[in-house]
Amino acid sequence: MFTLFKREIKNFLSSLIGYIVIAVFLLINGLFLWVFPIDYNILQNGYANLDGLFMLGPIVFLFLIPAITMRSFAEEKRSGTIEMLMTKPLTDLQVILAKYFAGFVLVLFSLLPTLIYYISVYHLGSTVGNLDEGGTWGSYIGLLFLGAAFVSIGIFASTISDNQIISFIISLFLCGFFYFGFDFIYQLDIFGGLALFIQSLGINAHYSSMSRGVIDSRDVLYFLSLISIFILLTKIKLESRKW
Repeated sequence: MFTLFKREIKNFLSSLIGYIVIAVFLLINGLFLWVFPIDYNILQNGYANLDGLFMLGPIVFLFLIPAITMRSFAEEKRSGTIEMLMTKPLTDLQVILAKYFAGFVLVLFSLLPTLIYYISVYHLGSTVGNLDEGGTWGSYIGLLFLGAAFVSIGIFASTISDNQIISFIISLFLCGFFYFGFDFIYQLDIFGGLALFIQSLGINAHYSSMSRGVIDSRDVLYFLSLISIFILLTKIKLESRKW
């Protein structure tokens, strides 16, 4: 499993896609946080916080993570190497987890350079260190969980088709639905007392909760459950080739 994991990481970093994903993530956030004269701009806003990063991060991940994961199984199926991969002395779950953790590591690589933003804002305050560290680190943890959930969805989407573009579109739709969809649905009057429960099914409710700096076990359990469900669905989809 570890060998496959290393191979996946090597494939990401030996091609342009890994570097493009990291560069695009940093470029978009850098432009919106430091250059463009908009509400997200830290210097223009006048407050020592990274709220803009944690508001933009999920939107950027919504497009970039499907781009990372779309080739995971779709490319294997298109090139015909999926059968060879599945005949290795690994279980289906080990293959899935190797690809999943490789995708997650790339997400982690894209986030690590943003610590430069944290250090900059930390020293830019009128009082050095005048930064809501609890909220900041909670938001970072929330963004990692959100990225992990998007990767699990993207891995599942890549098993549905051998066309990477179709896998990308399916992943984009599913990630968008789980992030935005339930927030729209719960506002409908038809659900009555179930409205808050419907809202709690969406990623945004739990990500927003973590962004306040409080790491609630219910939020962690939600993300772990969502990740497990999509990894299980991926396993079922792969096993369906034997039926």
